[in-house]
Parts: sequence; C-alpha cells; structure tokens
Amino acid sequence: MAKKKDDPRNKLIASNKKARHDYNIIDEYECGMVLTGTEVKSLRQGRASLVDGFADVTGGEAWLQNVHIMEYAQGTWTNHAARRKRKLLLHKWEIQKLEQKLKETGFTLVPLSLYFKDGRAKVSIALAQGKKLHDKRQTLREKQDRRETDRAVAAARRRQR
Repeated sequence: MAKKKDDPRNKLIASNKKARHDYNIIDEYECGMVLTGTEVKSLRQGRASLVDGFADVTGGEAWLQNVHIMEYAQGTWTNHAARRKRKLLLHKWEIQKLEQKLKETGFTLVPLSLYFKDGRAKVSIALAQGKKLHDKRQTLREKQDRRETDRAVAAARRRQR
C-alpha cells in the first residue's frame, strides 16, 4: 500500500537548519521521546522549535533540553511546561557510545529535526563538532561555487537546444 505525501502519520514538525551551518555532523541517531498528552497534541499542530535545543547524557539516560513545545491551547491545568527536559528513547549501547564521545572535548548532541513517523513523535539528533568561523565561511563558499556551477551547466544545456 502506497503512502500519501500528506499523511499526518509521517509529518515534519520542526527542523534545525542552523545546526548544519554551525556544526560538522559526525553521526545521526533517530530517537523516540517520552511525552505527555498535551505535548503530542501541540506537536500535531506543528508548534515546536529546536533553535536552542541540545541533548545530554546523564546517569545512563539521554535527555533533550531547551526544545520549545508550545502549550496546548485547549489544555487545562494538566498542560505541560514548554521547555521541560524530555527523556530520549535509545538503545543502551547507543547511549554508552554517545556518553564516551561526549566526554571528549568539542563534541555535542544537537537536535536536527522533529517529526512523526508512523504516528509516533521522533527526534533526529546528531553527534556534532562545532565549526570555527573560517570553516563556516569555507562551507558557504563551496555551496555558492556549487550553485554557480549548476547554473552554468543548466545555461549551457539550454543554449544547446
């Protein structure tokens, strides 16, 4: 059975575009999250932001921090706190691997995207290393050169027709 593109069970909620600009992505992990009911309802409305978010491993558990999931508008006194710590669901060996890497200097865990996969909220986190200013400039320069090359090739193809 083919899946529709607009399937609400598979929907991107939020992405952190700046993370790929500020960090060298070394490894990516897909994690589940422990959420409350109002958080899921708010996510289904697409009301989340990963801008200041990061992940941490403490006590053998992975935690997502500073991710902003807005309060559910129709929620009552059972509503959730917008920036609370959320537990990430990973395999034990993945957590141990991440914990070892995070002990080394320069490594951090950043969330890349928040989405629904088969009706369950998932977050894609990345083990990343911060870029220096000259690395960011180099990346932008390479991206611009690639874009100019693609334009030149497309223009040459158009002229040949």
